[in-house]
Amino acid sequence: MTLAPDTPDKLVRYSIEAEARYVREGLWRSPSIAEHLHSIAQEHGDRDAVVCGDIRLTFAELDRITDQRAAGLHRLGLSPGGAVLLQVHNTTNTVIAWYALLKAGLLPVCTLPLHRGHEIGEIARQTRPVAHLVAARDPRFDLVRFAFAQAAAAGVERTVLVSDGPADDPRAVELDRLGDDIDSAEARRVVEGIQAGLGMQSLAVFQLSGGTTGVPKVIPCLQAPYWHYGASLARALGWGPGDRIAFLMPIAHNAGIIIGLQGPHSVGATLVLGVPDASTALDLVVQNGATDVLLGPFLFDLAMDPGLAAATTLRRVLFSGKKVPHRHMAVLDAQGIWAGQIFGMSEGLCLTTPLDFPLEARAASVGVPISPADEIRLYEPGTEKEVAPGEVGELCARGPYTLCGYYDAAEHNRRAFTSDGLYRTGDLMAERTIAGVRCYTVEGRIKDMISRGGEKINTEEIELLLSSHDAVVEAALVAMPDARLGERACAFVVTRNGLEIDLAEVQAHFERLEVAKYKWPERIVVLPEMPRISQVGKVDRRRLRVIAETFGDEPS
Repeated sequence: MTLAPDTPDKLVRYSIEAEARYVREGLWRSPSIAEHLHSIAQEHGDRDAVVCGDIRLTFAELDRITDQRAAGLHRLGLSPGGAVLLQVHNTTNTVIAWYALLKAGLLPVCTLPLHRGHEIGEIARQTRPVAHLVAARDPRFDLVRFAFAQAAAAGVERTVLVSDGPADDPRAVELDRLGDDIDSAEARRVVEGIQAGLGMQSLAVFQLSGGTTGVPKVIPCLQAPYWHYGASLARALGWGPGDRIAFLMPIAHNAGIIIGLQGPHSVGATLVLGVPDASTALDLVVQNGATDVLLGPFLFDLAMDPGLAAATTLRRVLFSGKKVPHRHMAVLDAQGIWAGQIFGMSEGLCLTTPLDFPLEARAASVGVPISPADEIRLYEPGTEKEVAPGEVGELCARGPYTLCGYYDAAEHNRRAFTSDGLYRTGDLMAERTIAGVRCYTVEGRIKDMISRGGEKINTEEIELLLSSHDAVVEAALVAMPDARLGERACAFVVTRNGLEIDLAEVQAHFERLEVAKYKWPERIVVLPEMPRISQVGKVDRRRLRVIAETFGDEPS
């Protein structure tokens, strides 16, 4: 595979010893992610691979179509090793695009349709994409025009691919028809030739971090580790052929790829794909015979919906994104539906509650790691001193799918990893025994992060953007509780010479800066001065959080 000349210097791989161990233990397997799909299609060809609305694709159909799309991308001149920005929605064509890019040896960069110039410009600077795949039609924003504008602003040539319809701009290339004229046998030969150049530690995907400072850092996901991530989760949850996993969160996102796509597909199970809309969740589960469903924070109340009784095939419900009210899990348990939790990150490490855990442990904890080779230590924050069992410490980890270093971020990596290579997650956890089983409980975060409906907002990034407004002298961003989303962003500001500033002006400022809307503050509080911790002069964020908690779900 041909990579950009400087890629080896930017990419931190696993050691030779770690690779040998993971291969010996059967955790890493050849071939590549794309060829794993081909093998599964040969074994489960007639089974549904994806169901989305009225569209159904079997594994055999998905394999054939993605071969042709990949051959079409190759014929277009997009060479293996090139990065491709993704700004797409939850559709069958997005699933096709994912595997087609991988089969063409291209590197999907998992951004969101909500990202704007502030985010895309920096992510593109880091990954140097050769193409940008966007939804042809978006009622909220012209992504096609945006993609061309981003390339022009960067002064680069970049192929703009569109999906889910033709674009008005004739310069755009319609991915959904690419390669239709290529014979399926010839397309397979093209794909096999590309895949033959890949190894277990070849770069496969770029994900984005939600937990680092500033604009998201880039996470390099490698072929064997990233496949192992999804396959380990599938085994932990007991998925197999015939299971149908309903997924309604963004699919082109780490959770979507692992829980919705590659996890189910690794065992011949079906992705039932919906859109992020709570009003459609019940119908999606009931009408498509889902056996499993992932519920993010905005979907938690589906567990309490009486209509769920009609979901006679539903066996497992997985909660993610915030602490789960015990009553939600108890209601499901009373109906004979297993309910559990999952805690994971784009950087790797994932924990989930085992199927045989008692309800009390499933309700109070996020369980245990999904892979037998996952290593966890809880350190006193900022140190490498382990805390005693039952005490709260920073979650540090390494393992067969946890990153060894952010992409092209040597200086940051020196801070983000321990001296012996464990990733410092910034999350606080405790190891406890609940109802007789050992498990881990989430106790908060060291890093100042806000989790809004599962999307992470970095407070430092937003504070810098707030402070760039002429009227703002100092800014602090904290979470305020929200029943539906878990948390929303509340901004406290001190203004220059007592100038007035309101939420509308702050949001207009963020729009001018082309910041994704989910990051915009949803309440603004003007203070005469920031409360401080007297001993060190730092902003007293704990006091600000107490104030923000009083707002709750009040209108801003």
